[in-house]
Amino acid sequence: MATNTFHCSVITPERAVLETEATFVAFPAWDGEVGILHDRAPLLFKMGAGELRVESPEGNQVLFVDGGFAQMVDNRLTLLTEQAKKIAEIDTAAVERALAEARKLPMVSDAEFAARQRAVKSGEVQLHLAAKQGR
Repeated sequence: MATNTFHCSVITPERAVLETEATFVAFPAWDGEVGILHDRAPLLFKMGAGELRVESPEGNQVLFVDGGFAQMVDNRLTLLTEQAKKIAEIDTAAVERALAEARKLPMVSDAEFAARQRAVKSGEVQLHLAAKQGR
């Protein structure tokens, strides 16, 4: 292991999506983007929906993540998220259908409003990332 790397794990309820040594990771926090390097002080962040960029000696990877939490302790970054997928795995037609359905969700209560906003944001971010990759 190179001295300037740290371990990065991306985990969903279904599986570990990514386990790699990284030199830099940028993830979407609830209120902006956070960058991580080797020997970062311990942290705990609430994540938002967006682009996860992982730079490693084996090459760079870009994934979509949908909320969750990020923890950095002792050169181990763990990202726990509801959903994580490589940009190539995004089915734009399915996302467009889900986005259309999300926009029809009722917004009577605060919980319904929050659920609708989260579903719309997730769909919009996935379509943006797919378009950015030329898909």
